[in-house]
Formats: sequence, C-alpha cells, structure tokens
Amino acid sequence: MTLSTARLEQITRLRVDEPDRAHLAALRRRRRERLTLDGRLAILAADHPARRVTAVGGNAIAMADRGDYLGRILRVLQCPLIDGVMSTMDVLEDLLVLDDLRRGESEASFLDGRLLIASLNRGGLAGAAWEMDDPVTAATPASCRYWNLDGAKMLLRIGDQDAGSLRTIEACARAITELDALGLPMFLEPLPAVRSETGFKLIKTADALARAAGVASALGSSSRRLWLKLPYCEDYDVVARATTLPILLLGGESAGDVTPFLRQLETGLAAAPNVRGALVGRNVLYPGDADPFAAAEAIGRMVHNA
Repeated sequence: MTLSTARLEQITRLRVDEPDRAHLAALRRRRRERLTLDGRLAILAADHPARRVTAVGGNAIAMADRGDYLGRILRVLQCPLIDGVMSTMDVLEDLLVLDDLRRGESEASFLDGRLLIASLNRGGLAGAAWEMDDPVTAATPASCRYWNLDGAKMLLRIGDQDAGSLRTIEACARAITELDALGLPMFLEPLPAVRSETGFKLIKTADALARAAGVASALGSSSRRLWLKLPYCEDYDVVARATTLPILLLGGESAGDVTPFLRQLETGLAAAPNVRGALVGRNVLYPGDADPFAAAEAIGRMVHNA
C-alpha cells in the first residue's frame, strides 16, 4: 500500500517548484451540495501524527512513515461508502496533489464529491506537560474557506484539574462561532480525562460522556452546524440522550482487528436516532493483516445500511 518512491518524489518536487499546486487543485475540486447525502456520515480520521501519536501495536512509529500512511488513506478512499477524510493541512495538501496528478493522467478524481475536513488543534502534544492546553495550531476557520474545504474538527479533552482545558474550551467556542459565520460545520470531540501515572486517561463512562456532551453542545454562537465525535461505552443511550446534536463514533487505538469496533458501531447506531455514523482512523487504516479497503467497506455499509 506504500506509495512508490517516484510518487513521493513527485509530491516533494511539486512542493518545491509549484507550491500553489495543492491550493489550485482544492479550488477546482467539486464539492458536495450537502454535507450528508442520507443523514449519515462515515469519515476517515487521519490527523494523529500531528499530535505525536504514531504508534500502532508494537510499532512506535508506524504512522510516521508518510508513504505508507498516504497509501493506506488512498486505499480507504477507494471505498465509495466513505464520505471523506479529516486530517491536517499537510496531509490534505498531499492528497490534493495526488488527486491532481491522477487527473493529469486521465484517471478519475478520488476527492470530487468527498468531504475534506481540516483538523484545527494539534498543539496538545501527547505526553507533553501542556497536553491539555490544545490551541489551534493547524488550519483556521478562515483557511478552511480559503482552501474550499467542507468543515473542521477539534479535540476537546476536559480535565478538571488542568487549567489548560479552559483555554481549549475557549478556543473551541471561538472556532465554532467563526465556522458558523462561514457556513461550515464543526466536528467536536469532547473527551473527559484524568491525569494518571502514564499520562491522561479518558473516562469512557456513560455519565462522564453525557456530561461532556452537554458542555460541548453549548459552545459557540450557534449549535446549528455542530456535530459531536464521541467514543462508545456501555449504556450508550444515556450519552445520546444528552443532546439532540448528531453524533459520530470514534474508533480509538487500533485493535489489529476491526471486528470489535464494528460491534461497537452496530450497538451505538442502534442506541438512538442521533447516532449518525463514524469518524474513525486507526482501526480502519491499520486493521492488522486485513485490507483497509475491506475495513472501510464494512464500516461504510453499516453506517449507510448499504
């Protein structure tokens, strides 16, 4: 699945010789008329390396291999049931250049009609002392419009003992307000967390996630274009009842097998009508020995009832 050395060299050469190539491709890209075609979404998440999260299984830097990472993303995007990809601008620009090269070779675009979602805040580096202070360090709402993107995503870890969480809450509220003014949706990932001996640990209980959903739903000038990204837990109906906003399930760390996530997705989708799909990364990009395309197709079929 790794991109060829020649293809990677092409991307780098174009970055040097034609730095505007990706932006011009973004402006030519045909966007969807609506965010969702059937009220549901299956989106690939590919923003982990920017927060220093690169481990998959026993390989501490698996996601640091950009050729392999891009190859896996392209394999997932071969599945028509995947609505789009969420990532940082460097990865989105790589994909735009690759799509433009394919067009030049008279091949069909893999980005037309797909959602391109920018990840905004990656500054809360995994394991850093300031991890809970997670400012906007990537795209901005204004740059999402400039790049002809379809929306943005932010991570909001809520730690009661860390003042950095308040600054992150304020950053999320500003971004939601700015995106709403531009007519763009926000996918917000509110995760309750506690500090442990090995770093921050997520609290995946129905009570904690329901309270986090209540906080997230109220941020910004309007919630009309706000979606929540939440992990699965037992009694998921309790979480879903905390809001009327649409919810997408996140996948979390790769289990080396997509089957456990598919079970969670099936149960989560059945929990409440506002659970509308998945925004999943490592479990579809790195499904053990399985083909990422097969993992993507299984998730897409379940979300879209295809």
